Order: sequence, then C-alpha cells, then structure tokens
Amino acid sequence: MKKALTIVATAFLLAACGEVDQSLAGAKSDAPSYKGTGKAYVDPDWKPGDKASWESKLKARGQYGQNEYNRVN
Repeated sequence: MKKALTIVATAFLLAACGEVDQSLAGAKSDAPSYKGTGKAYVDPDWKPGDKASWESKLKARGQYGQNEYNRVN
C-alpha cells in the first residue's frame, strides 16, 4: 500500500511539473496595433488604420488616464 501511494504521489508531482501551452491559437497577429482588430470597442474619434490618431489617443491616455500626478490633483 505504501509503495502504491508513493508511486501515485510521484506521478502527481511529475504531472504538476509539465508546462501547458498558454498561447491562443490564431490570436497572434503581426499587424500593428493601430490597425485594430475589428472585434473590440472603437473610440468614436479613432478610425482603425489611422496611425496619427492612434498615437494621439495613446499620448492622451498616458497623460490623463494613467498619470497618477494628474489624477491625484
């Protein structure tokens, strides 16, 4: 009984060491981010494929939405 328990425990521990593939099949895209995906919410002021407006939105987000100094005041 003790030997069987040891074998089961060893098998369980070895199974826990395996790494599961975490990538989503078909989800990776080599297209630039400003091209959009066509599946998510799109800001009314931004058109997918417009790099200048994309960069403008990222700059504004960094200054007003994620800048703690501006949010605290």
